[in-house]
Amino acid sequence: MGIKTWLLATTFIVGAFSAAQAQIPVKLGVLNDRSGVYADLSGEGSVIAARLAAEDFKAAEKGINVDIISADHQNKPDVGSNIARQWYDRDGVDVILDVPTSSVALAVSQITREKNKVLIASGPGATELTGKQCSPNTIHWTYDTYSLGKGTGSAVVAQGGDTWYFLTADYAFGHALERDTAEVVKNAGGKVLGQVKHPFPGGDFSSFLLQAQASNAKVIGLANAGGDTINAIKQASEFGIVAGGQTLAGLLVFLSEVHALGLEAAQGLVLTEAFYWDQNDGTREWSERFAAQHGGKKPTMVHAGVYSGTLHYLKGVEATKSKDPEKVLQWMRDNPSEDPLFGKGEVRVDGRHVHDMYLFKVKAPGDSKGPWDYYEQLAVIPAADAFRPLDGEACNLVK
Repeated sequence: MGIKTWLLATTFIVGAFSAAQAQIPVKLGVLNDRSGVYADLSGEGSVIAARLAAEDFKAAEKGINVDIISADHQNKPDVGSNIARQWYDRDGVDVILDVPTSSVALAVSQITREKNKVLIASGPGATELTGKQCSPNTIHWTYDTYSLGKGTGSAVVAQGGDTWYFLTADYAFGHALERDTAEVVKNAGGKVLGQVKHPFPGGDFSSFLLQAQASNAKVIGLANAGGDTINAIKQASEFGIVAGGQTLAGLLVFLSEVHALGLEAAQGLVLTEAFYWDQNDGTREWSERFAAQHGGKKPTMVHAGVYSGTLHYLKGVEATKSKDPEKVLQWMRDNPSEDPLFGKGEVRVDGRHVHDMYLFKVKAPGDSKGPWDYYEQLAVIPAADAFRPLDGEACNLVK
């Protein structure tokens, strides 16, 4: 081999070695309900959303090798905790995504801090994730019980629904949603006449609905989600509760639940969401691609949040040329987020991702122009108003 040939070969080998060295392997774990009451609003759709984020970011072309795995936490904190520990300790997972069911998310957040990894939570709602149990390793991305109560609670009271009775899922999320909405109702001049807690997940809501009906409250606030909300609304219809003059307020209603209920049953519901597939050209284009991989189903705001959070994380990895949690998380807090689904936002020091929220009303069947055309937008809730103000007493990261 001549000197020139040898030099070229050596240069090629060194270049190839440097390129290999430049690759940053990132392992994402989508942890959610894949078989229970929250499977439709999260489940496999969240895996698809994370994959689309990596593809749209062109992670491979930028030297970031993204591997995505998933597991079913069955809405049980012990199951979710065991999976999180295994993923961090044995399987090399860098980031856990989604985690609906607040009790599971709170447990996984503690483990994530202990292991110095990253949690980007799209599915849970409890404000404790950015309050008393805030963590420098956790970002709460999509919504929380404060933003839901602020939007739906104040809107319903303004429309004359000034007496409330709560039907509440008996776990962390339900408790937080009832608490935060009740505060909004009272501040708006309304009254809370009572509440009843139901097991999670629930099946037969008849006795709870009869108590709510007997309260004569103008509004029955459903402080639950997923299959529980669907079943409660269906059974309330069977009892003639709405026909009798009371209003149902779905405090956390997802597009997947409206689809399952049908417009005949869901029409008129006022709800708060962070995303709707038919808002603009960007949301429509992405949602069509999502639906093509998800059996024609349009995305929920949880799916959109997984996409948006994953995209901002990958931007942080590229910018810092690292997957070091402290470096990437600091970059995510220091730099605004922006994508076609959520628009512009920011990550606060307490871990709360702040962005606009939207108040919607479910259309009557005659107003829908076709499949998945379910919402009429009533108002934009600006980011500054949508989420709880920074509170140093609630979160010790706030100085």
